[in-house]
Amino acid sequence: MPITTLRIPTLDGSADAFAAIPDTGGRHPGVLMYPDAFGVRPELEDKASELAAHGYYVLVPNLYYRHGPAPVIELPDHISEDVRPSVFAQLWPLIEAHTTERILRDAPAYLEFLTTQPEVTDGPVGVVGYCMGAALAMRTATAHPDKVAALAGFHPGFLVTDAPDSPHLLIPDLTARVHLGLAVGDMSPASLGKLEQALETAGVDYSIEIYPDTIHGYTMSDTDAFNPAATQHHWNHLLPLLDRTLATH
Repeated sequence: MPITTLRIPTLDGSADAFAAIPDTGGRHPGVLMYPDAFGVRPELEDKASELAAHGYYVLVPNLYYRHGPAPVIELPDHISEDVRPSVFAQLWPLIEAHTTERILRDAPAYLEFLTTQPEVTDGPVGVVGYCMGAALAMRTATAHPDKVAALAGFHPGFLVTDAPDSPHLLIPDLTARVHLGLAVGDMSPASLGKLEQALETAGVDYSIEIYPDTIHGYTMSDTDAFNPAATQHHWNHLLPLLDRTLATH
């Protein structure tokens, strides 16, 4: 699939991003894809291209654009468990700086850019997030329920926290259909219970599954956490979710 490098105007400057666009021409439903903590890199291009091959325009922003263009830090081709601590030591200040305020300032810019592209059909979009990107996807969907019809998160982080604005507390504003694919150990039973209770109470059309034999990061082939079977399982959930919610608009 063609990969196009883009700049997205935001309230704080300009975010570098890329889009994977179906090569069939015409207009396609839009999907905003939030990366994991490691950020924009070839692995995310592969994910976006795979999704674009199924007929979606996929926009992937550099979450850390305030600190420079992607890659903001130098990443190895394979993020093994040996190098993971040193990589996270560099990433953690960027993650901490990406506050809820910044997430909510950026989300409307990303959605506005996505929905106004000539290759994107009218109507709501899907939002997909990996790792911490799942929390960004949840915040985007709850802040803009009129624009987001599908929400998916895989090996999610930070969905249930002790903060007064924890993403799970915002679920009453959620109207999108939801699938969450957890790795084993991603959430404590207590946190998972809070999340499911919030979704049930709000009447959200959702599914949550703990993917068997997985560890956090299972979809990312450039890490030791990669699990091919679980990654295929994630596509088996994501594609029908998007087809049901976006293809009808």
